[in-house]
Amino acid sequence: MNQRVLVLIIIFAVVFGGGIYAYRHLVPGSDETSGPLYATELVIRGDISVGVDATGPLDPAEGGGIQAPGGYGPTGPIPGPSSYVIEEVLVKESDPVIPGQVLVRLSALELQEQIKVAREKYEADLLSLTKMLGVSPDQLGTVQPGRGITLRAPISGRVTGLSIREGQELKQGQIVARVVDDSRFVLLAKLVPLELNDVAIGKHVLLKFSQFDGFSDAVVTQINPDPVPEDSSTLLDITGLSEGVQGYQFVYYVTLEGANGGLIRPGMLAQAGVTYTIPGSTSGGVTVPAREGIQFFRYYAKVESYASEEQVLSGVDAIATKVYVHDMQKVKAGDALVALTGEDAQQRLSLMLEQVRKEETALRQLTSQVDSLDIKATMEGIVANITAKPGQVVQAGEWFGNVFNTSNMRMWVQVDDIDVLSVQQGAPVEVTVDAVPGKIFVGTVEYVGMMGKDESGVTQFQVTIKVEGGPELRPGMQANAHIDAGSATAVLLVPLEAIFEEDGQAKVEVLLPNDITKVVPVELGLMNDRFAEVKSGLAEGDLVITGSTADLLPSQTIKSDSLLPGGSGSGGPK
Repeated sequence: MNQRVLVLIIIFAVVFGGGIYAYRHLVPGSDETSGPLYATELVIRGDISVGVDATGPLDPAEGGGIQAPGGYGPTGPIPGPSSYVIEEVLVKESDPVIPGQVLVRLSALELQEQIKVAREKYEADLLSLTKMLGVSPDQLGTVQPGRGITLRAPISGRVTGLSIREGQELKQGQIVARVVDDSRFVLLAKLVPLELNDVAIGKHVLLKFSQFDGFSDAVVTQINPDPVPEDSSTLLDITGLSEGVQGYQFVYYVTLEGANGGLIRPGMLAQAGVTYTIPGSTSGGVTVPAREGIQFFRYYAKVESYASEEQVLSGVDAIATKVYVHDMQKVKAGDALVALTGEDAQQRLSLMLEQVRKEETALRQLTSQVDSLDIKATMEGIVANITAKPGQVVQAGEWFGNVFNTSNMRMWVQVDDIDVLSVQQGAPVEVTVDAVPGKIFVGTVEYVGMMGKDESGVTQFQVTIKVEGGPELRPGMQANAHIDAGSATAVLLVPLEAIFEEDGQAKVEVLLPNDITKVVPVELGLMNDRFAEVKSGLAEGDLVITGSTADLLPSQTIKSDSLLPGGSGSGGPK
């Protein structure tokens, strides 16, 4: 009995003590105010910036290959060697390079031979075309095939042998006329061995033609040092002593050239000789002064031709539609002689023009490959990789290395559907790279995707960022981008903890004097992770409620508003 009473007393004591403890710790004392306590923040004026963060790899926006010349171009195979030999490699991976720097040197034995063949073909076809048209190479661009062919004087001189009439049909290769420069003539003299000692290249020789009085001047332009056997009966001796003499004798051919006053013609014969000085003498008290004499060569010299003479040919079957000159008329180089027309003429001219232009392009491409045997950097950058080895054979157009530009990089990042509306093309970006701590690279939003893609249940949008990089960057490095989504200065700011939504409207609760509260609708602007811009509804200095004792457990009490979420101890805006 006594034990039961003792147990009841103990139970009662425990329950009574626990009740007192609960009353003291969970029920506010009677000395505290009966209403809730509030944590508040002042509405302040300050600056706010909003950004979107994203991560992604860096890649070069510009790059180029280290490549052998040749291969295929936009119009087909590029003329040149089919292969090259690597002679020297002047860079290695990760080396910085500048435009024009030689990276690799190649050799190609067949290139010079290809250039020689191509040049000979081009020059031969070009000469044929210009002679047919009577124009200089720089005038080919003015030729219009639809207007037919106009044969022009290839040189300045006199037209000879012109017998073409308007309306006459011409065959391909037919001689239309000759244009001769008769201002100078060429004469061949045949000298006996002893006379050869009296001449030299550039020495003047006097000529005496029987057709007119006086002497003509000529200059030695060529001497054949090898003797030529001549039939004595064909040699015209100026003394007439060798006429009818049988047998052969050696003579030397000497070419002379002189100015033509207009009377000298091919086929004329002249006595040729050199001047010499006859010494003076005194005899019987009479003095004879020194004087000049002429020592004529034994055989007559013959005028072979004029110094310059060109044939004008019809390169096609055609009809002469207009003859611009007369026989023996003087013309200047490029003057029109005869106009030809006809379908064959137009078609052939078009084909020849096209062929010459193709050959010129091919020759230019081949010639340019001589310089391109030194493979040069086309941009500033870093050698990403190079596989070339000295002695290695590479094919035309083959790539054996790459260069990338680290100063112009790209980031490809993904932004979710909530943040993408804050990302605008052209927005500035701050880029940091974990591998380069403490440095910020400048970037710009270059592209914002318009169509999202589901990634693990979250819609992501592609964003491309252009980055002004540096030599320390490498393709593939992971980078962090902070995209500027807007900023404002000297605007009203309110903590996010004070904002709530009711009926689709953003609102805050304002603490008025005498602890009276009032719910106020607000219009918000920019918003970051701590503050929101207030465009209307509040004034600077208003106290907004960020928490109250109504949000606490019965056992909690407010000692300071800094204990509540968003209390004044939480700091200012960013």
